[in-house]
Amino acid sequence: MKISYNWLKQFIQIDWESQKTGELLTDLGLEVEGVEKFESVKGGLKGIVVGHVLSCEKHSNADKLNVTMVDIGLDAPVQIVCGAKNVAVGQKVPVATIGTTLYTAEGEAWTIKKGKIRGEESYGMICAEDELGLGDSHDGIMVLDKHLKPGTPCAEIFNIEEDEVFEIGLTPNRADAMSHFGVARDLKAGLKQKEISKELITPSTSHFNVNDRSLKIDVDVLQPDLAPRYCGVTLSNLIVQPSPTWLQNRLKAIGLTPKNNVVDATNYVLHELGQPLHAFDASKIKGHKILVKTLAKGTKFVTLDGVERTLHEDDLMICDAEKPLCIAGVFGGLGSGVTEETTSIFLESAYFNPVSIRKSAKRHALNTDASFRFERGIDIENVEYSLKRAALLIKEIAGGEITSDVYDLYPKKQPNFEVFLAFEKINKLIGQEIPQDTIKSILASLDIKVKNVTETGMGLEVPSYRVDVQRQVDVIEEILRVYGYNNIAFGQKLNASVATTESTADHTIQSIIGNSLAAKGYFEILTNSLTNPDYTALLGAEQDEFKSVEIINPLSGDLSVLRRASIFSALEAASYNINRKRGNLKLFEFGKTYYAKGDKRIEPKYLSILLSGNSFQDSWTNKASTTTFFELKSTVRAVLVRLGINDLKSEPTTSSIFSEGLTFTYNKKELVSFGLIKKSLLKHFDIKQDVLYADFDWGAVLNQIKTTPVIFKEIPKHPEVKRDFALLLDNKATYRELYELAFGTERKYLKDMTLFDVYEGKNLPEGKKSYAVSFTLQDDKSTLTEKQIEKIMSKLQNTYEQKLGASLR
Repeated sequence: MKISYNWLKQFIQIDWESQKTGELLTDLGLEVEGVEKFESVKGGLKGIVVGHVLSCEKHSNADKLNVTMVDIGLDAPVQIVCGAKNVAVGQKVPVATIGTTLYTAEGEAWTIKKGKIRGEESYGMICAEDELGLGDSHDGIMVLDKHLKPGTPCAEIFNIEEDEVFEIGLTPNRADAMSHFGVARDLKAGLKQKEISKELITPSTSHFNVNDRSLKIDVDVLQPDLAPRYCGVTLSNLIVQPSPTWLQNRLKAIGLTPKNNVVDATNYVLHELGQPLHAFDASKIKGHKILVKTLAKGTKFVTLDGVERTLHEDDLMICDAEKPLCIAGVFGGLGSGVTEETTSIFLESAYFNPVSIRKSAKRHALNTDASFRFERGIDIENVEYSLKRAALLIKEIAGGEITSDVYDLYPKKQPNFEVFLAFEKINKLIGQEIPQDTIKSILASLDIKVKNVTETGMGLEVPSYRVDVQRQVDVIEEILRVYGYNNIAFGQKLNASVATTESTADHTIQSIIGNSLAAKGYFEILTNSLTNPDYTALLGAEQDEFKSVEIINPLSGDLSVLRRASIFSALEAASYNINRKRGNLKLFEFGKTYYAKGDKRIEPKYLSILLSGNSFQDSWTNKASTTTFFELKSTVRAVLVRLGINDLKSEPTTSSIFSEGLTFTYNKKELVSFGLIKKSLLKHFDIKQDVLYADFDWGAVLNQIKTTPVIFKEIPKHPEVKRDFALLLDNKATYRELYELAFGTERKYLKDMTLFDVYEGKNLPEGKKSYAVSFTLQDDKSTLTEKQIEKIMSKLQNTYEQKLGASLR
């Protein structure tokens, strides 16, 4: 949120430098993230002075140029070449002197230099208004008042305003500070703590009077729960035109673009008092009636941005007798806004239900200054005052009269919040005893009234604009931020208890991998350790040496043993989901298996991953794609690489549950087996779609982590190079062979290798296939030369030709 310092000082008279004010605001909880300089004219017209044209002669070498002698207040006049048609002797003109920086309409800077134009020297430039940033005209040079003295800085003539703008990182709860007046209110409380007493200067509306009642518009709020207070008034005989300079500068300083005097006035009051307003062209309100209500679902409505939107049945709308005019508190309609032809308006000021506004704004993806405030909660008691303030401002800058009484529909007045504040609670939460007189002084500076005082605490009444202060702890937070966090003393001793755990602790590693898999779209499952004893026979001969652990008093025959393998729990979960039309599965589980070997009971831990169905849903951009073995392989490798286990060896799996698959080993230890589950096994679970599965020996993984050092490598400073081969190979050759041969041939510069195309069939010799592979080369110490690259690629080619009988296509 942007706050203009000049604007802020209209409400509280301080002469501090902006840095000091910013520090106090930050201490109060309104964190100032930065301060920007603002100039109503970029560059502030520095170096631009009044010149008096003493002579004007045609340029000897250019028909469209003139050579002038101009008095700019120096000891002698200067010569300036000027191309403007309207330059003439005797004029007072703005002159950009040597070294002056001017700015284009796009904000690009350029500097005036001494130069020669067609052989004539020029010591400056006589400027048009657009070159100075004072307007859009480029028809000729500006002609100034003839009574001005040569050499007078133009910044003094045009009243260039300079300002400093605070960028405040406002937290969502501080709806009361979403305006200049609200920030000034906080600043007053902070100054009082520094024993600097400043009163707020509140814009007066005491001179608000109804001129006549010639334009009456009936107002009816059909849903008061969504609009607890709704105010309006009409103004007539307005002249819509650009706003005065002072108002435009205020809006420009905080990043707004002025529109016209009526719209600018509503925006001004919004940022001044925090109350959103909306002006409707009264001539476009059919039936002279305003209805605040919801409309049928599917109703079409065109907003100010020209977009047709489909309304929801819960969207609160401002309507006339025939049509909707505005999405209440969010965005106006295209057909009811103020234009240059507008002469009368209905001015709205209201309090809308914050939840309703937030839902409508999100539903239509509209984030406006008005919705930003409404959805956080504004001051319901400020609605009428802001309306009168805006009406008087519009009357001041657009003329006209107030032509109706103020409509104020406020059927159920909302009382101020009441809170009991216990002294003991204050001291306990803050950790330091604050004198009661200081507490009462802080509360008074925050407009929190003390209604009664007892031995244990105080009964308080919180003003309506503090919608975030409703509990005892909220009041204590207010006291602390004004008292000053920096004023809370530190104790002599700081006690802390920090648990010490190993970085390789099981629960730590599980959390890391679980979060990683969840980030990839996997869902964690937790299955029953009890299972059906018939599943044991499905494991084949590989587990005959182990015995199942039986339950002495099973609840049923189907749950009479502890599971011997993780696969059956996973397939049960998969079957359950598939039978309920949830066939696209990405599941993982950490758990234990159980078996007996002799007299020992063994409980190895595992991590299982199951994939089935489509990788992603069918959409208009992509067709659904079936999960592949390589997706599972990528996930398995990612788990191990995340734990620092990189140099993996692979070999075909020997597990009886897979029809095809791989086993990854590290230091000759099997870490994981994965692949495609056999159809015969799936049949037992009534699963008719392919299922991919990975089974990690979690104990082995943890052991490897403990003994595997963490390897750190600096980010390379030199660029990598990619080169490709299209190789003709025997059908029996595998990519793994290519990969291992490549890294066996070039260990220093080869960083990566990928297979990006495989082709078999037409136009290839029988028994042959084509692999297209890409090599990534990089030197950590210098940039590879073309000669080095060619040498590496030649080595790789020779290796493939000699070892695999390959040839380049």
